[in-house]
Amino acid sequence: MKNYIQDLNKAFENRIRLGIMSILMVNDSVEFSTLKEMLDITDGNLASHIAALEKIEYVNVTKQFIGKKPNTTYTVTKAGKKAFNEHLDALEKLLKNRD
Repeated sequence: MKNYIQDLNKAFENRIRLGIMSILMVNDSVEFSTLKEMLDITDGNLASHIAALEKIEYVNVTKQFIGKKPNTTYTVTKAGKKAFNEHLDALEKLLKNRD
């Protein structure tokens, strides 16, 4: 029997990163405040997980000003979409082949 757990992506083992990617996969872009509210986490916690996903190039960060207010939005990259879909496929295979 194939060891499907080896196909799971370690970047998505954390529930916050899994949540971030899930939200970004179904939205064109999401603002910092919206992600923070949807995940019910602190600014620092969100920032550290976003930084980890940005470092491995799964998330793009866009910073701009709207009027005089800073605005940060996030989008999933092509590599991030591919990695997340592969992770979901591995989860699905794992569930289908359980005893």
